[in-house]
Amino acid sequence: MNSLTTRFAPSPSGLLHLGNARTALFSLLAALPDGRFLLRIEDSDRARVSPAFEAALRVDLEWLGFGAYIDEAAIWRQSERSGVYNDFLERLAHENLVYPCFCAESELVAERASLRARGLPPRYSGRCAALKPADARSRIMAGERAVWRFRVPPGQEVGFCDVVRGPQRMATNLLGDFVVRRANGEAMFFFANALDDALSGVTLVLRGEDHLANTPRQILILRALGLPVPDYGHLPLVLSASGVPLSKRDGAGSLAALREEGFLPLAVVNYLARLGAVVESERLLPLVELAQAFDRRRIGHAPAHYDRDQLLHWQRLAMAATPVAEWVSWVAKHVPQADRLRFVEAVRPNALFPEDYRRWAEIMYGERRTLDEDARAAIVAAGGELFHAAVAHLDAGGVAGDLPAVLKAAGHGGRRLFHGLRAALTGRVAGPELKDILALMPRALVARRLRECGSTDAKNL
Repeated sequence: MNSLTTRFAPSPSGLLHLGNARTALFSLLAALPDGRFLLRIEDSDRARVSPAFEAALRVDLEWLGFGAYIDEAAIWRQSERSGVYNDFLERLAHENLVYPCFCAESELVAERASLRARGLPPRYSGRCAALKPADARSRIMAGERAVWRFRVPPGQEVGFCDVVRGPQRMATNLLGDFVVRRANGEAMFFFANALDDALSGVTLVLRGEDHLANTPRQILILRALGLPVPDYGHLPLVLSASGVPLSKRDGAGSLAALREEGFLPLAVVNYLARLGAVVESERLLPLVELAQAFDRRRIGHAPAHYDRDQLLHWQRLAMAATPVAEWVSWVAKHVPQADRLRFVEAVRPNALFPEDYRRWAEIMYGERRTLDEDARAAIVAAGGELFHAAVAHLDAGGVAGDLPAVLKAAGHGGRRLFHGLRAALTGRVAGPELKDILALMPRALVARRLRECGSTDAKNL
């Protein structure tokens, strides 16, 4: 059995966007087929998180197909684990590895500004580190608020091999003693995060490169507590087309928006698997096969750019791969039962989103169709004579499917003929094959729309 355990640990403070979803996907692909993939909800920051966002997150993960791989019994929430974090903080305090800091925020701001002005990294000076324990206790008992800081050992280096970016090293002198618990008693993110990874058995952490600076701190914490240190891999950020990092707070590239637009989960998953990573196969693959083709050693270092055209490419493949029977059910209310299968087959090349099937059903079987500007121009260019001839053929008992040949024999032809007929019947100059439209549309509806175009100015249709 593969002992690899990965996790996805989102904060429910906004809608899940493509960058978050890619992190979840890469973590799942790394764990498949025999490892474990854990979901953890990092909801300790009560000012920012929302139950509604957590519910939306679960909907998104289920939609992507990840739900089947999540052990519901193993889901942890940081908001329910404050006792665990306090216990480990007490262990560090007992070893004199953390201490209370009473410095006012204004003092810290001035200190950081002074360091930056001298070209130095903004790190805590350690002024409270030398307080006598008895004095610190007295101040706390008197009600003075304090954060707790981790004592960073001076003159050392923290090194680790990032599975994406290679060897990383940081001098401890650049870190300064960092806060592990806020004055209100809440554990800092990277303290709780590191503990939960170690205690849940996570062996590989894949996350955004914006967390890279946290990793040396977390390694120091875990080593001080004698807890296992997972492997880390930091993924380049996903940028919008304008070069701005995607953000869940502004809903950029949110899965909810893509789902509402009609994108299929299989398209999104296949797109994300190749967003900043190399997957040898160019075929549309289900999750299990994607995992076989996925190699975390081939994740790139440069930021990945969201490319809607590429996402649309995978959408086309996913739509084409969906069984015809599924789309038949989409048009049941609009298309006669005898026509449904032929209708789906005819529309399939022009259906980029599921809703396109309903739209074409309404166009080809509904009482009215709306003409776009290109269609109006095509009807005008075709001329009323073409539509009069078409109606005459139908009134004489002619077959609708013979219209192109009959009209061509009567002197009509080329682009004007085919664009004119298509525009008159559907309100569009592009779409399913004209022969399929004529075969599927009710004869009376074909005649009525042709008669309208022959007797009415196109701009009034």
